[in-house]
Amino acid sequence: MLATAPSATGALAAAPADTSPAPSGTRTGPEIFTSGSASGSTSDGGSRSKTTAQAAQAAAAVPAGFEDQTAFSGLTDPADIEFAPDGRVFVAEKSGIVKVFDSLSDPTATVFADLRTQVFNFWDRGMLGIEVSPNFPADPSVFVLYAHDAAPGKTAPYWGTAGTSADNCATPPGAQTYGCVITGRLSKLTAVGGGNTAGPEQVLITDWCQQFPSHSTGSLAFGPDGYLYASAGDGASFDWADYGQTGTSGAIPGKDPIPANPCADAPSPVGTALTAPTAEGGALRSQDMRTTGDAAGLDGTVIRIDPNTGQGAPGNPFASSSDANARRILAYGMRNPFRMGFRPGTGELWLGDVGWGKWEEVDRISTTSAATNFGWPCYEGNGRQGGYESINLNLCNNLYAAGTGAVKAPHYAYDHAAAVVAGDGCPTANGSAISGIAFSSANNYPTAYQNALFFADHSRRCIWAMGPDANGVPDPAKRIVVATAVNPVALKTGPDGDIYYVDFEGGRIGRIHYTGSRPIARITATPTSGAVPLAVAFSGTTSSDPDPGQTLTYAWDFDRNGTVDSTSATPSWTYTTPGTYQPQLTVTDPTGLRGTAQTTITAGNAPPTAIIDTPTSALTWKVGDPIPFSGRATDPQDGNLPASALRWTLIMNHCTTPSTCHEHTVTSLDGVASGTFTAVDHEYPSWLEVRLTATDSGGLTGTSGVRLDPKTVNITLASSPAGLNLGFNSTQSAAPVTRTVIVGGTNSIAAPSPQTLNGKTYQFVSWSDGGTQSHNIVALATAQTLTAVYQEVAAPSGLVAAYGFNAGTGTAVADTSGNGNNGTAANTAWTAGRYGQALTFNGTNAWVTVANSASLSMTDKVTMEAWVKPASVTGWRTVLLKERGTNALSYGLYAGGDDRAAGYCRIGTVDQSLGSPANLALNTWTHIAFTYDGATMRFYVNGAQVASRAQTGALTNGTGDLRIGGNSVWGEYFTGQIDEVRLYNRALSAAEITTDMNTAI
Repeated sequence: MLATAPSATGALAAAPADTSPAPSGTRTGPEIFTSGSASGSTSDGGSRSKTTAQAAQAAAAVPAGFEDQTAFSGLTDPADIEFAPDGRVFVAEKSGIVKVFDSLSDPTATVFADLRTQVFNFWDRGMLGIEVSPNFPADPSVFVLYAHDAAPGKTAPYWGTAGTSADNCATPPGAQTYGCVITGRLSKLTAVGGGNTAGPEQVLITDWCQQFPSHSTGSLAFGPDGYLYASAGDGASFDWADYGQTGTSGAIPGKDPIPANPCADAPSPVGTALTAPTAEGGALRSQDMRTTGDAAGLDGTVIRIDPNTGQGAPGNPFASSSDANARRILAYGMRNPFRMGFRPGTGELWLGDVGWGKWEEVDRISTTSAATNFGWPCYEGNGRQGGYESINLNLCNNLYAAGTGAVKAPHYAYDHAAAVVAGDGCPTANGSAISGIAFSSANNYPTAYQNALFFADHSRRCIWAMGPDANGVPDPAKRIVVATAVNPVALKTGPDGDIYYVDFEGGRIGRIHYTGSRPIARITATPTSGAVPLAVAFSGTTSSDPDPGQTLTYAWDFDRNGTVDSTSATPSWTYTTPGTYQPQLTVTDPTGLRGTAQTTITAGNAPPTAIIDTPTSALTWKVGDPIPFSGRATDPQDGNLPASALRWTLIMNHCTTPSTCHEHTVTSLDGVASGTFTAVDHEYPSWLEVRLTATDSGGLTGTSGVRLDPKTVNITLASSPAGLNLGFNSTQSAAPVTRTVIVGGTNSIAAPSPQTLNGKTYQFVSWSDGGTQSHNIVALATAQTLTAVYQEVAAPSGLVAAYGFNAGTGTAVADTSGNGNNGTAANTAWTAGRYGQALTFNGTNAWVTVANSASLSMTDKVTMEAWVKPASVTGWRTVLLKERGTNALSYGLYAGGDDRAAGYCRIGTVDQSLGSPANLALNTWTHIAFTYDGATMRFYVNGAQVASRAQTGALTNGTGDLRIGGNSVWGEYFTGQIDEVRLYNRALSAAEITTDMNTAI
């Protein structure tokens, strides 16, 4: 029985911002091109040699009846795959090389195109997407999406070197300090004569400004409408909350300095750093369609274009815009929509958007006529993003004010610290990074997998399926695990209906194949190479049969001459002649069903030994330090190997515990015996590895690595008074809070303002380092304590009661006015509010009761205010009402009624009222206020006066309770959310109402 899990998806409106420290297992760095390891991947300076066969990816763990097969191997850092209609298979390697296989049975690839000079292959950047015309080869077009090695206005290769497979971003400018700024590119390659060689590159789009080394270009896919879709990330920092605040770099040898605001984001020109709250750079580029101060960029979007011209497709949401990029955009508000695919038989586009500190998203675009905003960076997963919310950015505040209906919640989101399927065996401690989306399209899988959405997580090394509901839509309640111990960076459905995955680290394309009741043969062999005579111990005991209780028989053909050499489960065989052999095992079950497997044995050749002379593990580093390296290799057959046989790689190991890490390949350098890397920034705990791989003349490899630990320091954020929330990178936490970081690393800090603590409101005054309310800091060599100083905000004169509804749990509702008019909630629910938390009222029996007190009695003046998000405005909908006995009121504020939204006062024996001229918008946050000064009644909507009339007389008071969300006189229950309720014993001015509207309680 396959494990299943309940749905973890949730309504976006129901989840508050993440205000907790990042949990163990959180991944906040670059996310896709990583690999997991149990305890780091190297000893301290020791050599570890292994043959190519030994280094190959072990078979994945798959459910009974399935088999993990290798479709293609021998690839170098494959990033994406695409199946052509004529049977050919195209593979994009991250370096910029495109390879093609003639068919699924072709073991040898041909280089179709080499774009390495154009591609910037560094960290998570490179050639990441490939697509083939659905009419190939009649239309011999192949499309590629890649990180282009040129800043805006520059020519490739700008940072890298022509013709090399890997590039570097040295210091200066520093990969995560000022960034090697590049662009993204979408190009068309044409197969010459329909063959396996591409003609000249035809550039369709150059855009996607990217300052930092991840969240780059993503995927390509043809829709059923014949248009080409492309996705890309925000190009922002993965370490800190980036809104465009970095300044201008110093001099860079041979290059122009990196200017502040290098992507020309509004509201400042290139050369001027952006500041909160008006900034629109960094991750906020994902919200560019909501701004008017600059031309639209394509970061954090999905575009839909004509594949022949690169222009926006007809029918796009902004097709009538004068901005060419706007005409291309279909959806926006994404952090890193790395992979995507269409649900068969529909026009629905499904995406995997890689999150920051807490959530991975499966998103759905169901229309091409209306733009979809997924909310990043203001939202992540099912709630507000705490790190960006704390900065008080206008773009986010305006989006919050529009209500959660202004953004689309994920179809499914999973927490970095939680299993996707209970007991699935997918380690959360390695981090999380959704890395594949595909739909099964054939009936060669069991029913539970048919028409299912398959999705993968590269950090967790797993693939899952989400079965369809009755309408064919993936149902989060139908989640099952498909494969564990894999390294997928892309999923695709093959022409045979099987799910294929791109194994980046293994250099292979895997296939998840259903074998039914056929047994699965598996081979282990020790050793797999060495001098002749080579005695090899084989074992087939890990072979299996999906039917329990079956006894398998074994037949080995060690020399592949067609005869059975052994029937033992654990035989031995000696190879006496040098050569490369492919021994085969056939296992048979009692019913006669068979399974076969092969492995590779190299006789007459032993792997080389890679030796790193420098650095040693004694070296510690800070961000930006040079790391010189040198080494050599020897081989039993070839002797001392030349420098051309060496490959050096710099790897960042990101650890969630001292023994659980995953790798980020930063860069590599081929064909040298010595050189220098630059130490890069990353969230701590993490460490660098310098890895040397040597390859002998027979193709065997040996690898050695040296672990280099960073210099670290503690940064403490404190507040005065203590206990206020402060932002540190991706999270908000109550101060004081201490984080261990790498010396020289950049971190973002923020002081949200205003805040309420113990019933008092505080306004930010200053940071102890003199920085602005939100700013970046560089970790010094010694411990730092930075204090955010706040001052108490005196309660406005005449404030009788104030309710921010920020408890988030329980039934107690605090009055922060200082008058002690605390309330008790009944049948309400806590939810995300206009500011912080709010209460949801069900429209039938939910309310807050505040006991009568002398301060709640008014004379001839009153002000009532609230933020409301009504789900209904028909009938009478109480926001606030002071009861007077069992059949009357003293004063009240309504969101719906005869006068639409209105305020009421009992003057003498008559209920006098004034309302708005129009109904309030449904499911949208709206601020309403009513004032009476003894001479005039006024009503305000979103700070603007919309009605007034003359009225005189004193209010008639009573001893009844104050109610919020309903009343016991007539019922009149509110449906929706209420937040920020204020009651004054005087009439506020329009300016004071606007201040209240824009200020959290």
